[in-house]
Amino acid sequence: MSQLLLGKNALVTGASKGIGKGIAIELAKHGANVAFTYLSSVEKGQALEAELAAMGVKAKGYRSDASDFKAAEELVNTIIADFGSLEIIVNNAGITKDGLLMRMTEDQFNDVVRTNLNSVFNVTKAALRQLLKQKYGSIINITSVVGVRGNAGQANYAASKAGIIGFTKSVALELGSRNIRCNAIAPGFIETEMTAVLDAAVVQGWRDAIPLKRGGTPEDIANTVIFLASDLSSYITGQVLNVDGGMNTA
Repeated sequence: MSQLLLGKNALVTGASKGIGKGIAIELAKHGANVAFTYLSSVEKGQALEAELAAMGVKAKGYRSDASDFKAAEELVNTIIADFGSLEIIVNNAGITKDGLLMRMTEDQFNDVVRTNLNSVFNVTKAALRQLLKQKYGSIINITSVVGVRGNAGQANYAASKAGIIGFTKSVALELGSRNIRCNAIAPGFIETEMTAVLDAAVVQGWRDAIPLKRGGTPEDIANTVIFLASDLSSYITGQVLNVDGGMNTA
């Protein structure tokens, strides 16, 4: 086990599968104790808790909806009571409800913004008192390459992920003097369970369009989280790191 995050306590929202699961596992590999949330995937959440605990760290999964302000407040208070402190926050929870703007309903727009953007505000706000008290913290928000450059058929998702970028920069400016850092990671095309069911030819076409000629893995995002969570990045705040194989190179 790496000692990079030894003794630090981390929260990862939406961690039962995909990128969130990859992040939780890497945090544990580097010595962090891991609290994580899940919503519908109860069995996967329980399995991840057992997997993390087997790595020798304290780990606990919480069934909680980060898009609910009150629930997020209760979640963070419970985690601090259970773990004693909270040094690392990874706001990862997110959904998509894609469709052309002409056909997009108000609910499809609001649901995506509430889950993807409100959850980041809710969890960060809930943890603020603890972070200020300990004068230390690294907040890492998972945005998207789509939030940086937009995407047809994803106006709701792009708006929510772009909002995360503005929020990240503002929090970095507000809290930098208190030794609290806030950065964002913008993943490109990441291959997870969700992409495995897509048409193979379409997926290969996406890979071919990426300068590094491959899709990313959850570990690619998780490794960037480790960097931003650790003191290796102690002079980095307010930044958006594109982890996209060169997809968004101007």
